[in-house]
Amino acid sequence: MPGLITATPVQSGAILAAMREVATASGRFPLSALADRSIRSASRHFFGRQILLDQLRPLPMAPAELAAVLSDYGQAETATRFLAVMALVDGELSRPRIEAVQQFADRLGVREDYVVHLSKSIDGGLQWALNDMSRQNILSLWNEPWDESVDINDVFMPYKGRGADPALAARYRQLEHFPAGTVGRAFSEIYRTNGYAFPGEGRAINVRFATPHDATHVVSGYDTSPRGEILVSTFTAGMHPVRPMEGHILPVLYSWHLNIKINDVAGAAKGQFDSDGFWEAWARGVRTTVDLFAPSWDFWSVAGESIDQVRRRYGVPGCTQSS
Repeated sequence: MPGLITATPVQSGAILAAMREVATASGRFPLSALADRSIRSASRHFFGRQILLDQLRPLPMAPAELAAVLSDYGQAETATRFLAVMALVDGELSRPRIEAVQQFADRLGVREDYVVHLSKSIDGGLQWALNDMSRQNILSLWNEPWDESVDINDVFMPYKGRGADPALAARYRQLEHFPAGTVGRAFSEIYRTNGYAFPGEGRAINVRFATPHDATHVVSGYDTSPRGEILVSTFTAGMHPVRPMEGHILPVLYSWHLNIKINDVAGAAKGQFDSDGFWEAWARGVRTTVDLFAPSWDFWSVAGESIDQVRRRYGVPGCTQSS
């Protein structure tokens, strides 16, 4: 299978070696099993080959060496995204690992917001970083700034009290009558199985987020367990490449792997990172040809279609690590 990133063997080897550098904090820590599998999986899904770690150049891998072999900013930014993930793979905010990411990002000239989030997280600004992840998530989903005078929980749960919309809720409840195997029926089953409130009901999540998010669960095949939430958000980051790190990948890793609560809607759990499934989900999202979070995408136009038919038309790759 061809790789998703255009890179020479030297370039891909340098990126993977830098990922190992971050995971070990330049040899300060042993390479964990999770980090080992993560590097191998990234190699397979993004570079199209199975790397043997003993083939990588030995530590240390200096930031200047990585910068010297990369061709452009696009490669540098992709590499920094991968390094940011590696700083969190072992389930903690590790100062040595995050400082290693900072050193690579500085040398590569990458000053994206997710690098700032990592830095703030270890330098007394964790709450600021969490709040900004919520802002970035809204910008990614709706291309709208978050009015900070409004509680983020009210943005995501607007139907409480007089905000309820019975007509909207009734329309979504009708999905349970759609034929088995359709997108609409599977969407309804997510709600029935989990006891979720349908959009429009008082306890429900904002329809503008809930519909594309839960439709992505259906189309991607990932369930609503903590592990599945990491995978579906990672799939989303590949499919909807608008602030993917700030708005999707970092928030879900903080929430479901580091057990750091961002807001009342997101929830939190510890140690749910699946190193094989994560990189496959990201690659599957990149290969998917229709963005369910695009403003033009219409859930109701496909609600009556079979899931398999929609997956084929949207170019959704098969999955070996389904939840």
